[in-house]
Parts: sequence; C-alpha cells; structure tokens
Amino acid sequence: MISSPLVVAPMAGGTSTPALVIAAAQAGAIGFLASGYKTPAAMAAEIQQVRSAVKNTGQNFGVNVFVPGEPVVETEQLKAYRERLLKDAALLGAGVPELSPGLLNDTDFWSEKVQLLIDDPVPLVSFTFGLPEAGLVRSLHAAGSLVWATVTSPAEATAAAGLGVDALVVQHNSAGGHSAAFLPAPVAHQQSADVIELMTQLRAAGVARPLIAAGGIGTANRLREVLAAGAIAAQLGTAFVRSIESGARQLHKDALADQRFNVTAITRAFTGKNARALVNRFVSEHPDAPTAYPTVHHLTAPLRAKAAADDDADSLNLWAGTSWRTAQAGPAANIIRALLEAN
Repeated sequence: MISSPLVVAPMAGGTSTPALVIAAAQAGAIGFLASGYKTPAAMAAEIQQVRSAVKNTGQNFGVNVFVPGEPVVETEQLKAYRERLLKDAALLGAGVPELSPGLLNDTDFWSEKVQLLIDDPVPLVSFTFGLPEAGLVRSLHAAGSLVWATVTSPAEATAAAGLGVDALVVQHNSAGGHSAAFLPAPVAHQQSADVIELMTQLRAAGVARPLIAAGGIGTANRLREVLAAGAIAAQLGTAFVRSIESGARQLHKDALADQRFNVTAITRAFTGKNARALVNRFVSEHPDAPTAYPTVHHLTAPLRAKAAADDDADSLNLWAGTSWRTAQAGPAANIIRALLEAN
C-alpha cells in the first residue's frame, strides 16, 4: 500500500517544502506537501516540482489538505481576545487585523484545492481537521489517489473508516503542532497514554483500516515499537523541523535546541485551535484564547511575523511534540537513514 514505514509529516506554514519532500523520497521515506495557507496556484507549482524530482525514486509522495469547519462567529470572547492582542502588538510594533468577514469565513480555498487534486492527481492525499465527503473519497480513488484521514480518537476513526479511506493517520496529543481533532475530546478515563495505546483503542472499537502512528515518535527505537504494535508506518514531524530542507524559521529551529525551553503544552493562543508548542511568554500569557480557528491564526499572523524578524522566540509559535529533544539539525536524508537503518 505504501512504499516506506516512515512518513515525513505535512507541516503547514512553510515548514514542509518541496525540498523536504524530495529529500524524503530520495532517502527512502514518504514526504507530504502541506497545502494549508497556500493558494491553489502555489500548491500546484509545488506538486509539479516534487513530481518531476521523485518520479524515479520509487517512493510515493502526498498532499495534505485542511478540511474547513463552520464559519467562525464573532463572539464577545473573540473580540476581547483581539483587544488583548493589541497589547502584544504595541510591544512588538505590529498590527492586529480587524475581524472582517474574510477572517471569519476563511475556507483555505477548499473547493479549488480538492478539484485540483482530482484533475491532477497525486499518489497520496491526506485530510486533517475533519473528514471529506464520501463522494470526494470516491472521486480521488477514481483519479488514482490513495486517501488517508487524520484521526485522534476511536469515534473519529470509526467515522473515517466508514467513508472508505485507505488508511488512518492516528495522531496522539503528544504530536507537535495542531491537533487534528474534529469531534469532542474523549472523557478523561478514555484518553490514551501514548499512540500505541490509542491504536489499541481503535482496534478494540473494531476499526480495521491500516494505521499510521503519529505523536511522540522521535527515535529509531520508538519507530520500531509502533511498527511492532501494528502500525504500517509512523509519521514524524518535529524530528524534521531542524533539518536543512525544512522551511521553519531559524528562530524556531534554534528554540528546539535551546535549554531554556523545557516543556511543551497544548495551546490555542496562536491560532484558536489546540496545538502543542514549547511554552514561552506568549503561551503563558494567553491561556484562555477562544476556540476560533483560523480567525485567531490570522489575528496573530502579523505578531508572529514581527517576532520572527526581531528574533523574539518568546512571541513566536514554537510548535513541538513531546519528543522535541531528539530533533537533530542537518540534512533530512541523515535523519531518515538514522531512523530507518535500525528497522
């Protein structure tokens, strides 16, 4: 079904570059382009660049697409959060956008992107933040693509399997960056300790789809463990943030190796959606950000850009999974080989 037990995760916002996907294929892994926050034209250009470079490697590659949620409602909580962000903006010398209809109704070019993938198919298409309709899954299959859905609980996995997707990316909350969750979180006694326990819960619930494990996997030993537990592959993101081919800001790469950042936490402060990041000033000072994605993402975008320009790691979204200490700098090929040679 897939050509490697190692998947380099799609990381939106510039981290996943064509160079990273190409390096993954050339080193024996599967890379994913992240279409989130890109125009359809930019997405198409990246697909063409990768396709031409990996065609002789024998490796598949994929494109990840964000499933849009319902339009954001302009609540008093959201307006109050924007007002609080103005204080950060004043400190940084940046602006905060108004709550315009465009910020409240952003679908990230959903219709255009999925049509592009039907008209110009790629080997793998994965979905995050929700599920595609069954008809879209059938259309992608007819175009020749395998379809993966990202899930975080047995309930989400059951819903995804019912659509006929080919595999499930099982994301534990130890993963860095955004949670893919789209259904209410399980109650405390149903939550899993790690991705292996989460996979066990999915199997106990009768989910029979192939599983790709994600979250808290940063070493060859951990990769071996999730494969032994029944995953057909593991998807790693934080492990590649510091790679040469990664498009992450240098400030972010350096922070992963900075000893003053010593813990990660789930936060909505930067985007309005739960995401795991290194705890810095911004995370600590905004524990009550509203659930309003992607509107909050757009509100904080100028602040994050100014923080990056000023080398201010305390005001930047430093996405990191719980295994961030194992992330290495250098060519992605070296990271991949170190992970695969022991398996």
